[in-house]
Amino acid sequence: MIEVVASMARGPVFLAGEVMECLITFTNPMSHLSTSASSEMLAWSSAQIHCQFHASESRVALPAQGTKQDVQAESDTVLIPSRGERGQCMLDTPPKILFCDLRLDPGESKTYSYSETVPSDGPPSFRGQSVKYVYKLTIGCQRVNSPIKLLRVPFRVLVLHSMPEPPFPQDEEVAPSNPFLEDEEEGERRDSRPLERALDMLMITTSRRCPHLFNITNMRGKVAKFCIFKTVFRLGEDIIGTFNFSDGDIPCIQYSVSLQSEEEVQPGYQRHPGQSISVTGHGRHLESCLHTASCHFSLPVPLNVTPGFSTDIVTLRWRLHFEFVTSREPMEPPTVLQNQSEVIVWTGAEHVDVDTFSWDLPIKVLPTNPALTSYVSQFTGTNSINI
Repeated sequence: MIEVVASMARGPVFLAGEVMECLITFTNPMSHLSTSASSEMLAWSSAQIHCQFHASESRVALPAQGTKQDVQAESDTVLIPSRGERGQCMLDTPPKILFCDLRLDPGESKTYSYSETVPSDGPPSFRGQSVKYVYKLTIGCQRVNSPIKLLRVPFRVLVLHSMPEPPFPQDEEVAPSNPFLEDEEEGERRDSRPLERALDMLMITTSRRCPHLFNITNMRGKVAKFCIFKTVFRLGEDIIGTFNFSDGDIPCIQYSVSLQSEEEVQPGYQRHPGQSISVTGHGRHLESCLHTASCHFSLPVPLNVTPGFSTDIVTLRWRLHFEFVTSREPMEPPTVLQNQSEVIVWTGAEHVDVDTFSWDLPIKVLPTNPALTSYVSQFTGTNSINI
């Protein structure tokens, strides 16, 4: 028996275009003191990245495809990374051979390093109601005259989509230069770290603040004034907004704010023309605000959600969904006299005629540093198999 362990040292989350590194260790677990100990042999091993796509048959109409043989003969030495997987393999990298004819004595182990650039032309990892995009690193191993064994290590991919144009020329430095490096070394350092440049650009884009003011009204008049300082956010960031009810004509009794994602199948792939958009909630803030001059809310963007993106099949957008409950009649606040000596308890009205209305504010959700999202990832970045 040979134990195979694959481990992504930096974590199971990567940005598209980043180089993924994985250490793969092959071990003969038998002790050399055991009477049944013997050397073990592997004919070959290779690894490659692939993205598996699956669509809901009730919501997505995919074009018909010819039948594909997914059966692999025991003596076949061709690695099929998606063998036995559900859905279609929509993207894969060329396989890389780790070794040929590996011999391991009892207690001996060998470690091989696999590195590959995560494809930048693919979709992000996503598990929605209509489609799923799942990335895996597949390691194939085979003994002589034995079937191929596959070790799969799932990981998450973040893609920078819908990045606004930078407010400065492309040749201008994004991060401050290091005064302890020569100009040439500093230039080489920047060119060799595209991930850091992308994260610097992402930080600048989501840190830019410009107050957006909205007058919230219904058919009876003005309800409140809403202010939000920006509409572009990173994963893990807090969305903060403020309400000012002091200038409103209509009393607002209660409001709620929900962070929602909209998953829309492209018209050419919809199972039913004009089918509804799938809406998923990711947090909600509810507050009573009668006789309140101003208040605010804070909604965190979860680290485990998928930023907005668009493919030929599906589009994912983000929005803030507001719901307001207003009174049809003026409601006078309780009055307290200056020389009042007794404690007075104010009781709200038992019956109030109300109106309800909603409003949606589109926002953009972008990725963040992959190292941060690794802490909350459902994947461990490590997997093993015995051959």
